Amino acid sequence: MARYTGPTTRIARKFGEPIFGPDRAFEKRKYPPGSHGANRRRKQKSDYAIQLEEKQKAKYTYGLLERQFKNLFVKASRKGGITGNVLLQLLESRLDNTVFRLGLAPTRRAARQLVTHRHIALNGEINNIPSTLLKPGDIVSVKARSRELEIVKNSVGAHPEVKNFGWLELNPEQMSGKFLAYPEVEKIPENINVQLIVELYSK
Repeated sequence: MARYTGPTTRIARKFGEPIFGPDRAFEKRKYPPGSHGANRRRKQKSDYAIQLEEKQKAKYTYGLLERQFKNLFVKASRKGGITGNVLLQLLESRLDNTVFRLGLAPTRRAARQLVTHRHIALNGEINNIPSTLLKPGDIVSVKARSRELEIVKNSVGAHPEVKNFGWLELNPEQMSGKFLAYPEVEKIPENINVQLIVELYSK
């Protein structure tokens, strides 16, 4: 499965946000990467550059490559509602993202690895496809034999913010959670301007 496996801090510095999660290296150097760092004079960006950067930020945040992201955008544009909002809801409903949001893994990368290594079940059946889109009522759980994994044990309960995600319901004792509904866009804790992405694909 194709995915970005390069350095994360450099990408976070490019966007000026810790999009991959808490990062000590990013906190020390919040200026853009490059030989001149914070002293480099930046040219004013065009509208296209701003739109492209926003799309790249969304792709890196959710761990998608261009083809996957474009396919999801097309799917969102065919659904009813505001395309940008639907796109964000689809991104949030991915299996790997839901494993991360439930606190069953510390990062999306770790969540994707748990899924591909067959440690995660969807409605009681092993599912190793991170891009699977969940529907309201779906149950995500850690396979019984995988509950002793250090990465899972250390992550469960370490993310109190899960309680604030109204579209998810966590059962920490069972290491499982329920996808209750597609999230309200205002409650998604990502700084992504989806309107810029819609404008970019509309050109």
